[in-house]
Amino acid sequence: MITIGQLARYVGVSVKAIRVYHDKGLLPEPDRDASGYRRYGARDAIDLVKIRTLAEAGVPLARIRDLRSATDEQFQQALREIDDELTARISALRAAQGRLRQLADLGGQSAALPAEVGAFLEHLTRWGFTPRWVELQRDLWILVFATHPDRAITLFQDQYEALTDPALRQLFLDYDHAYDLDADDLRIDAIARRIAEATRARYGPDEPPGLNGASEIPALIQGAVNVSSPAWHRLDSLIRANLAVTSPDAPATP
Repeated sequence: MITIGQLARYVGVSVKAIRVYHDKGLLPEPDRDASGYRRYGARDAIDLVKIRTLAEAGVPLARIRDLRSATDEQFQQALREIDDELTARISALRAAQGRLRQLADLGGQSAALPAEVGAFLEHLTRWGFTPRWVELQRDLWILVFATHPDRAITLFQDQYEALTDPALRQLFLDYDHAYDLDADDLRIDAIARRIAEATRARYGPDEPPGLNGASEIPALIQGAVNVSSPAWHRLDSLIRANLAVTSPDAPATP
């Protein structure tokens, strides 16, 4: 029989942790000796090792407590489920570590994007887009690639292909340079009409590529664009009106 301090050292936890496990009902309190000290045996040490192992794996204390009454079969099934959860967490952490290392190696926010997107952002500057537009595009693509990696490359390729067309590229430039116009400027109406016509000509009756219908990212992106400029906000509204688009899944930004 050993004291609580000895048990804590043997198992590798703190005395405070053992007391918490007592309070939470994970580890039954043992009998006390004649001096009033708790005395622990081998079974207590085994139970404490199980608790420590599960807690270190991120299992909530309430779930650990419930497992005390589980049958051997139920306990083994729970361990398999916890193992699967750990595997998924490890995979996610490794992916995050890879992105972190890439960011550290390359420097700058654009390192969070695929190389082809970084090259595309450099093209924007050479094509005459403002630094404001390039920064906005960078931030929006970081958001899309972070939240929808399965769809992001398709959307990016669609925009890149559009920009290889000089006429469509001019529409992007006009959208960019409309930023400082008065919201009632008649040039905004003309830009909106041209963008709507180009969109219909390019996609016909089909919807432009987008994210899944449940995603809130398109509305978030368009909201971020609109709030930065009254002219852009009106331009978005006019394009939607021209296209009869009411869904936030089809942001009007070129």
